[in-house]
Amino acid sequence: MSRGPAEDQLNSYKKTVKDESIVTTATGAPIGVKDATQSVGHRGPLLLQDVNFLDEISHFDRERIPERVVHAKGAGAFGYFEVTHPDIQKYSAAKVFGAVGKKTPIAVRFSTVGGESGSADTVRDPRGFAVKFYTEDGIWDLVGNNTPIFFIRDPILFPSFIHTQKRNPTTHLKDPDMFWDFISLRPETTHQVMFLFSDRGIPDGYRHMNGYGSHTFKLINDKGEPTYCKFHYKTDQKIKNLPVDRANDLSASDPDYSIRDLYNAIAKGDYPTWTFHIQVMSYTEAEKASFNPFDVTKVWPQSDYPLIPVGKLVLDRNPNNYFAEVEQIAFSPANLVPGIEPSPDKMLQGRLFSYSDTHRHRLGPNHLQLPVNCPYRVSTKNYQRDGSMCFTDNQGGAPNYFPNSFGGPTECERARKLNPPERVSGDVYRISTAHEDNFSQAGIFYSKVLNAEEKLRLANNISGHLAGASQFIQERAVKNFSQASSELGIRIATNLKLKTSANL
Repeated sequence: MSRGPAEDQLNSYKKTVKDESIVTTATGAPIGVKDATQSVGHRGPLLLQDVNFLDEISHFDRERIPERVVHAKGAGAFGYFEVTHPDIQKYSAAKVFGAVGKKTPIAVRFSTVGGESGSADTVRDPRGFAVKFYTEDGIWDLVGNNTPIFFIRDPILFPSFIHTQKRNPTTHLKDPDMFWDFISLRPETTHQVMFLFSDRGIPDGYRHMNGYGSHTFKLINDKGEPTYCKFHYKTDQKIKNLPVDRANDLSASDPDYSIRDLYNAIAKGDYPTWTFHIQVMSYTEAEKASFNPFDVTKVWPQSDYPLIPVGKLVLDRNPNNYFAEVEQIAFSPANLVPGIEPSPDKMLQGRLFSYSDTHRHRLGPNHLQLPVNCPYRVSTKNYQRDGSMCFTDNQGGAPNYFPNSFGGPTECERARKLNPPERVSGDVYRISTAHEDNFSQAGIFYSKVLNAEEKLRLANNISGHLAGASQFIQERAVKNFSQASSELGIRIATNLKLKTSANL
C-alpha cells in the first residue's frame, strides 16, 4: 500500500518536535525509568508502592468508554458552513443563517450504523452524517444519515429494530432470520430497505455520498412565523458507490477504507464540500398533503417542494486526536437554537430524549464541557452544577437556583419570540401506524428513480441477502416487495426459486 498522509502521520509528527521531551506521570512528575516495574530483586515480586506502574495500568484499564450502541465506527473532520443564498432568512431567524458570506465552524462525524467499532467501512449499511454547528446561539446538531428516509416511523420500535441489525444473543452471529423477520413484519421498512440494497447502499467512502437531516423540522422567522422544513446536503464530489465485489475485497484488505480516504483527502488539501439545501412546506400545505409530512419513511417530492440552496459545508481539518475529537464528540437532535425547532415527527420526538440520555451514560453528565462538545462561541450560564467530571470553575459564585435576586442569568426575550405557542388537539392513545401507506413511494423509487441495470442489481442484492432467511420469511418479504413493484417481487422470487408473488 502506498504511503499517504494517514500512513505517514507519525513521521509528520516527528518533524514538529523541536526539543526532546521528558516522560511524566499523569500528575506531571518526571519518570526516571519507564520500561521496568519496581520489584524485590531481579526475580522478586512487585511492590504496591510502584505508583508509576499503578498510574499506567489503572489508566489503561479505563482507556475505553462504552462503545456507541449504533454508529460505533466512524470518522470525523472539522471545517465551516458558509451561507451562500439569502432565501432561508425569510424562513428562519437562526443566527447561523444570518447573512450571505457568514461562516460558522462545524464538526462532522460520518459512520456506519450496525457494526461494532472494529467492523469494515464497506459493508452494506446506512451511513451516519452528523453535523455540529458552533453558533453564537449555542450548539446546533443536525444528526442525519446518507438517506432521506428511515426504516420505521415510531420510536418505540427502535430498540427492536437495532437488535435485529446486531447479533443473535445466543449465537453472537448476524442472523438473516432476525433481520428479515422484522423487516417483513413491518412493511413501512420497504422504502428504506430498497435504498439500502440499491447501489447507494455501499458508498465509495464518505466524501461521495449525500447527507440528510431526514426528519421534518420547524423553522421560525424573525416575525415568529413557523414553516416546516427538511435539510439536504448534496456532495460536490458527485455520488460514487462501490460494486459489491470491490466492497467485499476492501472489507478484507482495507477495512478502514472510508476513514483513510477522508483523512488523506483533507491532509492533501483536497477538501470535500457539500451544498446545503432546504425544502419548505407551509402549515396549510402540510394539512392538505396527500401523505403524512412528519412520517420519516416518506420523502417530500421535489417536484412539489423544490430544493432551495442555502450554503456550503467545507471540511478542511482532520482531528488532532481521534479519541478526544471523534470518539468523544456527542451529537443530539435536541441541541437546537432559536429559529429551529422540532416538528411532530414521532421518530424525531423520540430521538430528542434518547441521544442526550446516551451521552450522559457514555460520557457523563458534563459531556458538554468537553472541548469538542462545548458551545465555545457563547458563555454557558445556567443553574446546573456539579456531577462527574466537572472540570470548569463550576460557574464560580453565581447562584444555582432560579429565580434569584443575586445577578443570576435571566430569560431571553428573543428566544421567547422565536418559540411561539402551537395549538395541538387529539385523543391521547397509542395509535399504531403499521397499516399506513407503506409502498407507494417505494414503488416510485423503483419505477422512476432506478434505471434497468440498477433495478436488476437491487433485486439481486436483496435476494442474495434474503437467501439466508427461513423460507416462510422469504415469502413474506417477497409479498411486501411485490406491493411496491410486481416486477421486483417476481425477480426476487425467481432468484430464490420461490413461487412468483402472484401465487404466494
